[in-house]
Order: sequence, then structure tokens, then C-alpha cells
Amino acid sequence: MNLVTGATGFIGSHVVSKLAERGEKVRVLVRPESPRKNLEGLPVEFATGDLTDRKSLVAAMAGCRRVYHVAADYRLWTPDPSVLYANNVVGTRNVLEAARETKVERIVYTSTVGAIGHALNGSGDGAASVSRGADEQTPVSLEDMIGHYKRSKFLAEAEVTAAARSGLPVVIVNPSTPVGSRDIKPTPTGQMIVDFLNGRMPAYVETGLNLIDVEDVAAGHLLAMEKGQPGQRYILGNRNMTLKEILEILAGVSGRPAPTLRLPHAVALGVAAVSTLSSRLTRRPPRIPLEGVRMAKRKMYFNSSKAVRELGLPQGSIEQALSKAVEWFKKNGYVK
Repeated sequence: MNLVTGATGFIGSHVVSKLAERGEKVRVLVRPESPRKNLEGLPVEFATGDLTDRKSLVAAMAGCRRVYHVAADYRLWTPDPSVLYANNVVGTRNVLEAARETKVERIVYTSTVGAIGHALNGSGDGAASVSRGADEQTPVSLEDMIGHYKRSKFLAEAEVTAAARSGLPVVIVNPSTPVGSRDIKPTPTGQMIVDFLNGRMPAYVETGLNLIDVEDVAAGHLLAMEKGQPGQRYILGNRNMTLKEILEILAGVSGRPAPTLRLPHAVALGVAAVSTLSSRLTRRPPRIPLEGVRMAKRKMYFNSSKAVRELGLPQGSIEQALSKAVEWFKKNGYVK
């Protein structure tokens, strides 16, 4: 039996799908209020619980050999940042403790490339290092983390690393920027695609991202469970692309024109600051999160060659992944 946390979400639902395709039994941890649309038609067993309730995690893991801890609180803005730390840091610690108590044989923990260093940190070779991208060994510290989400994931990964050193069989995967179907919330990248499709993107700020098909990310989780070394990190990524390149592909897929106005970063920061300040008053998420714009100042390029070499991580077409994302958003009412 496999337990998957975060199974109702973007990556987690695809992990469940991959396991179901292999004929494996899957139990999913869900909160009572969790939307279950992404799990419709999948043969799963439900366990009600919460990452902050360790007893519910122990009950959910009973009889499970393997755990995929995919769940995370992924928000670039929240009126109460302490919730991010409770879910991502304390929640991960609870998962690890429950896994130890129930003698789980193997765990895959879903981190993020946001917890990995930037390509220029300590590399010493300028633009060349950016084009290659950061890898699992690129130096980084808590002080390098921008915003509470990245900080919370950095601290959560530290919990996992410490548990692995103490003998817990846990493997770390660091997805880059997945795109594709079932981006239900959606993620910041998914929201960018939705805004593009709805004509709400008259300009852009140049940055760089590493894109990968979410189905390849899910496959990478299963490969990490089978082949990954406990305590090791594996970047689940594919292609480094500028935002301009991504928008041009979206234009070709959707038939909508790509924005041609490029905003200076300083202007975008000002707009985001106003948007975020307004959110403090309304308690509603900002249209343009300040943390997102601050992150965009550097190209977030990564090198996934370790995962390709050691795990056999698939490297599917990014054009097809973006096309699948566009079609899914259209079919599910995100596009007006």
C-alpha cells in the first residue's frame, strides 16, 4: 500500500495516476474540506487527516510500505505566514515521525527547486553558470530564501535531511516548474497561463524558468522511490526557458498574441508592492504578489542531469505540456 499526501493537488494527483496505472494500491490523505475533483475515477482509498495532526498521520500510514509526501502549502502571499510554517515545516516533521513510528519502508519527499541555490551562488563563472543552471550541490542558505514559502520549504527540507542522516529511508525530489493538466488552484505559473488566455497580460517582466511536464514530475517521484538514494536530492526539471519564449509557445498553442511590452523590473516591483499592500487591507491574495516579482529578478534555471542519469527522469515535450495545460484550463472553466 502507498500513502500519498497532497493527492488532491496538481503534482499529487498525477503521482496517484501513475501508481494506479501500475496497478498499485493507493491510500490518499485528505482533509474533510479538500476538493476531490482531481481524483475522480481513480481507484483510491481515502484517509481523513491533517499534516498538523500526527495521530491522523499514524492512522493513515497503518499498513503502508511507502509514503509520497507531496503535500505543501504553496502560496506566495498569505495574511498569516505562520500557517505556511505549520503546514510545511511542522507538517513534514509530523510525517517523518509518523513514518518512523509505523516503520514505513521508504519515503519520497517533495521539496522544490526554490530550496536550492541560484546558479550564480559561488559558481564564479557568470552567465555560463546561469545557462547551465543550478544543481543539487549549488550552495545556499536560509538568508538566500525570498519570502515565507521558500523559507518554509528550505526548513522542511532540512528536517528531511536530518531524518535521513539518522537512518530514515527518505529521498528528496525538487520539482522545477511543472505545467500540464489538473492545476486546480492554480499554481503561480498556471495562473500566468490563465491570465494569458484571458487577455489579462498586456506586458511581461523578463525572467527565466525551468519547465517540465507535470506527468514527468510524477514519473520522477516513482523513479525516486525505486532508484533514489536516501538523503539525496534529485532536481525534477527539463528545459530552461525565458518567459518570452514561454509566452511565444503559448501564443502558438492558443492563437492569442503574446505581449510585446516588456516592463522594467523596478516598475513591476512598484506595481506588486501596491497590489500586496492592498491585499493587507482586503485580506485577499494580490493579483501580482511582491514575492513573485522579487523572485523573477533572477533567471531560475536548473540542471536536472543527475535525475536523468540516475533515475531515468523523462524529458517530454514542453510544447505538448503547455498545450495540455491550455486545453485543461479551457475545458474546466478557467478561460472566459
